[in-house]
Amino acid sequence: MSMSIGVESQVPKYLQVVNAVTDAIRRGSLKKGQKILSINELSEEYFVSRVTVERAYNVLREKGTIIPIKGKGYYINDVNIDTPVKVLLLFNKISNYKKQIYQSFIKKLGDKAVVDLKIHHFDVKILRDLVENYLNDYNYFVIMPYFYDNPQEALSIIKTIPPEKLILLDKRIPYSNLKCAAVYQDFENDIIDALDEGLDLLRKYSKFYIVNPTIVPYPPEIVCGFKKLCMQNSFKNQVITEITMDTPVNKGDVFIVIEETDLANLIKICLLKKLEPGKDVGIISYNETPLKEVLLNGITVLSTDHSKMGESAADLIINNSRENIKNPFVLIKRGSL
Repeated sequence: MSMSIGVESQVPKYLQVVNAVTDAIRRGSLKKGQKILSINELSEEYFVSRVTVERAYNVLREKGTIIPIKGKGYYINDVNIDTPVKVLLLFNKISNYKKQIYQSFIKKLGDKAVVDLKIHHFDVKILRDLVENYLNDYNYFVIMPYFYDNPQEALSIIKTIPPEKLILLDKRIPYSNLKCAAVYQDFENDIIDALDEGLDLLRKYSKFYIVNPTIVPYPPEIVCGFKKLCMQNSFKNQVITEITMDTPVNKGDVFIVIEETDLANLIKICLLKKLEPGKDVGIISYNETPLKEVLLNGITVLSTDHSKMGESAADLIINNSRENIKNPFVLIKRGSL
């Protein structure tokens, strides 16, 4: 069993020891009948006082978790842990889609976990403060690792989290050698594979646009995948950063839009110019919503399954798994294409 005792943690040191033993049992690294460190050994190895360790072991004895055997030491007695796991869920921002992930994650875990939600706003300092201050307070850190300004610094902070406590959500960190669980999108290949399913409809248009916002950062792999698809199929293409009411929209254009404001402006322009979506102009929007099913006879959508992502992350916790799971991503063809 390994543990770390946080000096700055708000959790008393004796409870950190209790939580470490309990968590090791839950994960299966401590089994029934297994001997654990003596009070002196744990005190010396982790630089905590004997009084602290004695208090922790007394709590574990009262719970029946450990049992002392005279002349031999302490042994694991009960491996049935009913205490809910503590989870820190760390999103990069708030959105409708994040809400779907959160709700399915909470629903799937049920009473098996207590979940705290925090937002890091792409800020490495917030990540550092949360990890340094609460590393010993949670059984799991579920993190959306979107840090575009200081990715290497963010990675070094994330690496301080034991891999058995870490789950990457929505995005993997390439070339990081992190041996942790993940539920992720493969942004570059997802857009290529999904749009391949709609090539028959895309070929009726003469120019292909993707609207890649700069105000709110999105994974650059999306644009890479877009460009690769266009190159493979000899599509004339352009990357733009927004759609305003002054953006030229012409018959034969097809647009992929990520932000809802760009989608709204594109629809307004089509209405003003009497351009019919799905006939004169193609529209593909990122991320499924109920409104897109009915708007303009249906908006074609590129989307991952956000509810499935939350469920899969919860399953990793329930099953104590370090599996890496690629989340489903599809093209939903509707009238706008």
